[in-house]
Amino acid sequence: MNFRELTRVALTLLVALMAAELCVWLHTPIPWMLGPLLATAVASVLGAPTRSAALLRNGGQWVIGAALGLYFTPQVGELVVSLWWAIALAVLWALALGALFGLWLQRQHVADFAHLPPGAWRATSYFASAIGGASEMTLLAERHGARTDLVAAAHSVRLVIVVVSVPFAMQWAQNHWGLQVDVRLLPGPLVAQWPGLLWLALATAGGALLMIWFKRTNPWFMGALLVSMVLTLSGVNWSAVPTALSNAAQLVIGVSLGVRFQREFVHTAPRWLASVATGTVVMMLLSLGFGLFLAHTTGLHPATLILGTSPGGIAEMAITAKVLQLGVPVVTAFQVCRLVAVLILVGPIFKWVGGRNQAA
Repeated sequence: MNFRELTRVALTLLVALMAAELCVWLHTPIPWMLGPLLATAVASVLGAPTRSAALLRNGGQWVIGAALGLYFTPQVGELVVSLWWAIALAVLWALALGALFGLWLQRQHVADFAHLPPGAWRATSYFASAIGGASEMTLLAERHGARTDLVAAAHSVRLVIVVVSVPFAMQWAQNHWGLQVDVRLLPGPLVAQWPGLLWLALATAGGALLMIWFKRTNPWFMGALLVSMVLTLSGVNWSAVPTALSNAAQLVIGVSLGVRFQREFVHTAPRWLASVATGTVVMMLLSLGFGLFLAHTTGLHPATLILGTSPGGIAEMAITAKVLQLGVPVVTAFQVCRLVAVLILVGPIFKWVGGRNQAA
């Protein structure tokens, strides 16, 4: 990275920091991620030379993954295992919801993209609607000849709508429902201490590097999360993650989301983006009902299950749960299992459906 790029990164971080401090002053939910995300997105769309550094984004995911793993105490582990059936239902729900969304997108825009081969257009709508990681879905779409720009744009729109709206809804619900924090769902270590923090950093970094070596998805987040989770489940409580470090991690994650919205983004098939936004809102409302149903059947607080089944990203929904103390380990378990299932199953399902269509 040359001096010019470093300057752009530094200025982007400065704007993000000011936006975060403003959101703290305004008492918005998850201010350290929401403020940087919105400020960076607006600046990017207006043509400002914003820039996110991959090194900082990876570091942010590493910190958040390590912090979330600390919530998986042995008591929480027993609770999550007892919820296996609810997690399985949530996975099936996410797959079905994404498939229906894809069919709607395909029929809604069949005339707009008639110039594409039928297989390419089916792949575009299918992978754009799957409730999974944006980079992973874009890569799968590319392998099937889809319009990767439309797929990436769809996931960016979905993620930002969920990240912006859900925290405000959860904050409102928390204030009106009078949520009492469940002591079972608090993290193991509550105080940051030395040299425990160093051992935690080294162990979780090792997990991330191992995930990179195995070429797993989202390695810095998932590797750190799994190692931190295993340590906490084993009763090893070296240290908590300092609040300042967690805030900095949220900031760089917010920036990495915001810089996706470059000026060219708004000119990428406006009708397509409008349909994606509409579909995302509908999915959120349907997931709200599903989350309430699971809350009724499991006895857990509705806010926790709504976050766990929301069509957002793992880190973003887990950060919301962490900041608002809404059952972090349950939300994380639901979101992680859904992501893993989607990554494993969406490709084979697409091939299977495509084979049936050709046979018909």
